[in-house]
Amino acid sequence: HCLLVMLTSTSQWLGIARSPGIMHADFEVHRNWLAITHNLPLSQWYFEATSEWTLDYPPFFAWFEYVLSHIAKYFDPQMLVVENLNYTSRATVFFQRFSVIFTDTLFIYAVHECCRCINGKRAAKDILEKPTFILAVLLLWNFGLLIVDHIHFQYNGFLFGLMLLSVARLCQKRYLEGALLFAVLLHFKHIYVYVAPAYGIYLLRSYCFTANNADGSLKWRSFSFLHVTLLGLIVCLVSALSLGPFLVLGQLPQVISRLFPFKRGLCHAYWAPNFWALYNAMDKALTILGLKCNFLDGTKIPKASMTGGLVQEFQHTVLPSVTPLATLICTFIAILPSVFCLWFKPQGPRGFLQCLVLCALSSFMFGWHVHEKAILLAILPLSLLSIQRAKDAGIYLILATTGHFSLFPLLFTTPELPIKILLMLLFTVYSFSSLKSLFRREKLLLNWLETIYLIQLVPLEIFCEIIFPLTSWKQQFPFVPLLLTSVYCALGITYAWLKLYVSVLTERVPVRQKAE
Repeated sequence: HCLLVMLTSTSQWLGIARSPGIMHADFEVHRNWLAITHNLPLSQWYFEATSEWTLDYPPFFAWFEYVLSHIAKYFDPQMLVVENLNYTSRATVFFQRFSVIFTDTLFIYAVHECCRCINGKRAAKDILEKPTFILAVLLLWNFGLLIVDHIHFQYNGFLFGLMLLSVARLCQKRYLEGALLFAVLLHFKHIYVYVAPAYGIYLLRSYCFTANNADGSLKWRSFSFLHVTLLGLIVCLVSALSLGPFLVLGQLPQVISRLFPFKRGLCHAYWAPNFWALYNAMDKALTILGLKCNFLDGTKIPKASMTGGLVQEFQHTVLPSVTPLATLICTFIAILPSVFCLWFKPQGPRGFLQCLVLCALSSFMFGWHVHEKAILLAILPLSLLSIQRAKDAGIYLILATTGHFSLFPLLFTTPELPIKILLMLLFTVYSFSSLKSLFRREKLLLNWLETIYLIQLVPLEIFCEIIFPLTSWKQQFPFVPLLLTSVYCALGITYAWLKLYVSVLTERVPVRQKAE
């Protein structure tokens, strides 16, 4: 994998070479967090509000920024001044870009460990056709991760490295290490709570219960109190290390309020392509129809609902407004079947991965204020399944292509247009060709309807980026390209979610495999 690592590093260094004139909001977010943790005492970290980009990640990530800040001061001390809002310089950009690349070493190591977990049933003479090589490329060169981290700017590679490494450790039956890594990950970024049910049930089923009956059912007498105690100690010790100082300071409610800002509204400024995007679009369509048919009074409709487009707090006109509790209930119901399958139809690591992907997708579909970037939480682990079965490979191609396309609005400047299109094409072509080659002896990975749906992404992009800006609609309805992208991609992601669920629920597990 050395060649892959070298090529990946080269592509990432392209991000450093970019002009600092093109800056996305997350640059300022992390610069501000560097300044906060470097200059202020611990007691003020989650209260500081000079910038609109307040610290809203768990304490471990705050300490991560604190460590980086003590290196950043040697590059440009001005970036560490809290009052220097929107500060940028070449040294600042260089440091931030380099810090992402450096911390990606954990991601590279995690990919290596995941590749070690793949069995060698599909032997190939050509290294380019080996499942482990294909998996390494799908993970290391993942289009979404590349643009989100190295063009838009975040530290997702480092965080996904922790997640994939925990997955690898569970696959290697090093359960305590896997549990520790995931507990640490949760205190770096709390979005990974989406997949916590998969970890919890799998550890309970595979580690706390040490044996199965001959028919694959659970042997209740095999329950190990010692194993439960060890897992509990790991969770408690990690949580105490992370949240303990704020508990002592009496600031735990403030930290929680920053981590879970329910006042931000159901959807992000750009609707993540999930169920709520379809729900919002339906509300807009019904509102327009109601006005046309004089069923609704135009003077009583909130202005933002009809003319503001994609705003953070979307006010529904016809359909019932959605509360945080409603999204929690929907998410819980959507996750339940996958958790039941993991418990009653155990398939070892494969079943765990299926449940993890479904938990991530279900939370993405029905969660509160979901960001479009959260789709990577499902795409990356699905990569591990895509090289094992043709059916999973087909689902991966639909989800990855649609999910990655939905990230296009993150890069909205003209110079970034050819970059994102080229990178997307390269990754997509490789994904299709490599998986098609891997499963050449099996049926087609996609049916004709799925193929047509994916091909339609091309005219959609042409309309949004080239045709629409030339029309008079741009001034009156500036949100239309984002609306179309969100809704169209929501259809594909919803389809992939349902197709994966049907596959998991209808899959027959041999009794021998259950017993193992």
